[in-house]
Amino acid sequence: MKEHFKRSIFLVLGCLFFIVGIIGVIVPILPTTPFMILSAGCFAESSPRFHKILMNNRWFGEDLRRWENNKTMKRETKKRATWIILISFTISISILWGNIIWQLVLLCTALLLLFFLWRIAEFIPQVTDMGND
Repeated sequence: MKEHFKRSIFLVLGCLFFIVGIIGVIVPILPTTPFMILSAGCFAESSPRFHKILMNNRWFGEDLRRWENNKTMKRETKKRATWIILISFTISISILWGNIIWQLVLLCTALLLLFFLWRIAEFIPQVTDMGND
């Protein structure tokens, strides 16, 4: 009974984090990647089927697998995330033109996101020796 309850809680949390991550694709203040990572972790504990679906997703499955395996990101992924943050926050700050407090809040949030994004270790593919002795 206790194990069933635990799996149910992780399943509900996984679904909730997934939905918030999808909303984060549209809303600049919500970062998508951390919520997808949380969702994958919850599904790993509750639903192998949902975990597999998430890990094999064509848009973010490769990044989630890389994170799950070695807690790294590709430089290209970081660059793409940086551009998305810059563009979406610039639009949001422009929309709030004249409201300096909210503009500063958004600017600080964007800078904080970029700071943590670029602190994540980068994935470096392993070059294997092909036996050239």
